[in-house]
Amino acid sequence: MRTRDPKRNAVRHGRVPGRDFRLRLACAPATRTIRVEVSDAREDRLPAMPPTPTADDESGRGLLLVDLLATRWGTTPRVPVGKTVWAECGAP
Repeated sequence: MRTRDPKRNAVRHGRVPGRDFRLRLACAPATRTIRVEVSDAREDRLPAMPPTPTADDESGRGLLLVDLLATRWGTTPRVPVGKTVWAECGAP
């Protein structure tokens, strides 16, 4: 199994040629929270929990890992077009 860089995975699946894409990392010291946001121009594909991949599957673990590691995650509409998928984790 190949190790994948999560940022590269987001770029690979979220990027639409000729359209905007954004990756944002933020730290809120007051709440000790780290937030990751991936925005793209696609409105038609909101993330859903995928079925549990088998040991032989080479993909399909991204949101499963997010769900396991994040304190909370979700999606928000992106103006003027698209969506933002975000996840928050507690910082030490």
